[in-house]
Amino acid sequence: MASPIDFYFDFISPYGYFGSTQIDALAARHGRTVVWRPFLLGVTVVKIMGLKPLMETPLKSDYLRLDKPRMARILGVPFVQRDMRGVSSVKASRAFLALDERDPAQAKRFAQRVFARLWARGEDITDLDAVLEEAAAVGADTGWLAAEIASPEGKRRLEAAVDHAVAQGVFGAPFFIVDGEAVWGVDRLWLVERLLNKSA
Repeated sequence: MASPIDFYFDFISPYGYFGSTQIDALAARHGRTVVWRPFLLGVTVVKIMGLKPLMETPLKSDYLRLDKPRMARILGVPFVQRDMRGVSSVKASRAFLALDERDPAQAKRFAQRVFARLWARGEDITDLDAVLEEAAAVGADTGWLAAEIASPEGKRRLEAAVDHAVAQGVFGAPFFIVDGEAVWGVDRLWLVERLLNKSA
């Protein structure tokens, strides 16, 4: 059986959102599954690479204000451009990992809703109530999940997920690993497809 595609994402990345709307259908066309793997751009980009967030980078930020809605139009997905100051994906990522241990399909539905909440509806995902609202919508036990998010184990899961991503060389979102080959960026989905065709 062919190995799954690893999809590394951070909810705060609009390009991660774009990737999330495409990767499962692309994989299915090639008889593959996808393992969704959250990580934190604040660790990989800011702490390890020592770079500023993209929207705080001169020149590049101006380009991205044009590129994000353009990419949304190309992919045919809804998109709201919003101020990201103060937005955190930590609680949502902890929630995803807790759900994923019990039911990966439910965790993926939750992730899709969190992405849509932030990037299609322009609503915040930082607060616990926002996270639990999206979890409730996919049938999760919100009492259990709230405890998991706040627990030492919830923190450990996310730290381990970030460490794993770094060990795999992940530095941006979306990031895909296909049969051991790394691909960065939603604009490189053509390369993901090429790698899948090569392995057929």
